[in-house]
Amino acid sequence: MWKRGKGARPARRATPLELCDLCAAAFPEDEAVRGYVPDSSAVHPTNDWFDGLRRVTACGDAHFVVLRDTYRRRPFVEEELWAAKITRVLTSGPPVATMEQLGCRTGLYESEIRRAMAWHNEERRQRGQP
Repeated sequence: MWKRGKGARPARRATPLELCDLCAAAFPEDEAVRGYVPDSSAVHPTNDWFDGLRRVTACGDAHFVVLRDTYRRRPFVEEELWAAKITRVLTSGPPVATMEQLGCRTGLYESEIRRAMAWHNEERRQRGQP
């Protein structure tokens, strides 16, 4: 068995840290203020119940209010949410061969899929991406 030297300090447990989404300050996990804010660009990787909601973490109530208000001012664009759902399906699981399969896996109607694709293509064009 190992013995510690005479002046050795006991090993400290690492405290899990969080980062504030507003100021990027590191703080203990148990002091975090968390919540969900509406965001049409956010989709959950596995649970579509959380699609359109972004989980934010703040170092205190004041920063959480700023984050919440920032997301409230951002427009919620349905086509952006639908495009994110389509991207999730196309980048995970088995390949999709038809519009019907895509609709079944995303829960979207064909008209919504087409609107999402048009929105996505317009966003890329505005950003100068091919």
